Amino acid sequence: MEYIPNIIFAIILFAGIGYFANNVKKLVRNIKLGKDVDVSDNKPQRWKNMAYIALGQSKMVKRPISGFLHVIVYVGFVIINIEVLEIIIDGLFGTHRIGHSVLPEALYGFLIGSFEILAVLVLVSVIIFWTRRNVIKLKRFMKSEMKGWPKSDGNIILYFEVVLMCLFLIMNATDTVFQDYNSGNVISQFIAPLFSGLSEAALHTIERAAWWIHIVGILVFLNYLYFSKHLHILLAFPNTYYGKLTPKGQFKNNATVTKEVKLMMDPNADPFAAPAEGTEAAMPEKFGASDVQDLSWVNLLNAYTCTECGRCTSECPANLTGKKLSPRKIMMDTRDRLEEVGKNIDANKGTFVDDGKQLLGDYITTEELWACTSCNACVEACPVSIDPLNIIMEMRQYLVMEQSAAPMELNNMMTNIENNGAPWPYNQMDRLNWKDE
Repeated sequence: MEYIPNIIFAIILFAGIGYFANNVKKLVRNIKLGKDVDVSDNKPQRWKNMAYIALGQSKMVKRPISGFLHVIVYVGFVIINIEVLEIIIDGLFGTHRIGHSVLPEALYGFLIGSFEILAVLVLVSVIIFWTRRNVIKLKRFMKSEMKGWPKSDGNIILYFEVVLMCLFLIMNATDTVFQDYNSGNVISQFIAPLFSGLSEAALHTIERAAWWIHIVGILVFLNYLYFSKHLHILLAFPNTYYGKLTPKGQFKNNATVTKEVKLMMDPNADPFAAPAEGTEAAMPEKFGASDVQDLSWVNLLNAYTCTECGRCTSECPANLTGKKLSPRKIMMDTRDRLEEVGKNIDANKGTFVDDGKQLLGDYITTEELWACTSCNACVEACPVSIDPLNIIMEMRQYLVMEQSAAPMELNNMMTNIENNGAPWPYNQMDRLNWKDE
């Protein structure tokens, strides 16, 4: 009978980790639906970006208040969960506070004391975050794409953090053995008097309940990440590593178009030449993107990494002037469509069955795409190196080169360039006529 709690703990632990691993497999599968791109260049710079941006939170602190609070929550939550290692060992082997037995008492006290101080700082930060979202109602959290689930998701994470931090402190405050150590209980010693009227059996029950709910809560939180915007906790690191290294204003050349232009400029080339004997003409690749499978896997990784913080949208000049475009919505729509495609594949035993939908039109409208000024403000503002502009430009390319669906003004400009060598509707011979006026 004495091993039943250990067995129950092991079942819960491995079930939680197993479910998380299964969702990670789906996540990787979904990201790999995108087209392959080579991002193996300049590895030293990529490692530097990951350390500086993802680990060091360098872009997050550009907005001092939210940045500072985020660093506290990020550092506090990660460091406090180091104690999960002790909980797992205790749960599997039936020990109690194994860290106190293994580590020097001064070191153990310092660690737990640090965890308790960080827990309080996290609680304060989370309360401020909740107030900014629900009382002050910052404008960037009130956009149309943040209604319904996105708003609830942001609050649910905050509630999770409050509960987990409180359970950690209650667990320490009601643990009479830990309190007897008189070491590391820098915060819990002030909470312990709240339970002073209870019997030792009642204290033990509360401590065990807090211990169990705490570890189960962490496993639930871990598995909730897959369904939440807080997946960026894990994906920020690979996303910053694979982020764009070329200058922000530099667009990639389309290889197919480049090949055609070179063919046109080669006087010895025969554009009507048949393929070499024994080879078949390759099916022309689609220009641009109309659905998630047409985007690169880096674009899809970007979509899953989006924190929905709204910094991109709050910096977007199109959005600020009342246009429909919101870079955050572009990323959220891409992720939603990708999830829909993933569920379609799951439902059809690993094969995608055409559902009559696509990212362009059903999720993202042409009005949004053409509102973009391609200024890169959203790319610069993102704290985890997401590039909404690349998705916008890929979908624009599809509209122009596959559907000939550019706005009239753009079509006129391209016609003028083709006919006159300039965007204006004047013959080349008439360009200097203005000097005679």
